[in-house]
Amino acid sequence: MYYERQERIAGKTKYPLKKMLSFAFEGITSFSVKPIKYITSVGFLMFLLSIAILIYAIVQKIRGEAVTGWTSLTISIWFIGGLQLVALGLIGEYIGKIYKEVKRRPLYFIEEIVEDAQEQE
Repeated sequence: MYYERQERIAGKTKYPLKKMLSFAFEGITSFSVKPIKYITSVGFLMFLLSIAILIYAIVQKIRGEAVTGWTSLTISIWFIGGLQLVALGLIGEYIGKIYKEVKRRPLYFIEEIVEDAQEQE
């Protein structure tokens, strides 16, 4: 629904920043599943980064420049972290689809009603 917002008459708002941020967070999470999609994307990026770090760590290990235990620790932390974010994102995608279905919103909105020419006569 489109509307024109009027200028505030009563001066400045008395709401504290904490409450305004709470409203913003509620608005973002109530009408969109985009944050969940971002988490999934970050998880995939982290997983790809872990593969790049794996290659780097193996090269360092072969060259003899790696500290003992550093290679396995670094690879496991990045790899597991990426997989966890991907898993959370996929679960969130399912929950987001369930959320959209539960709201039972219409597939489309009628912007204007056009009457038949026969009815007008």
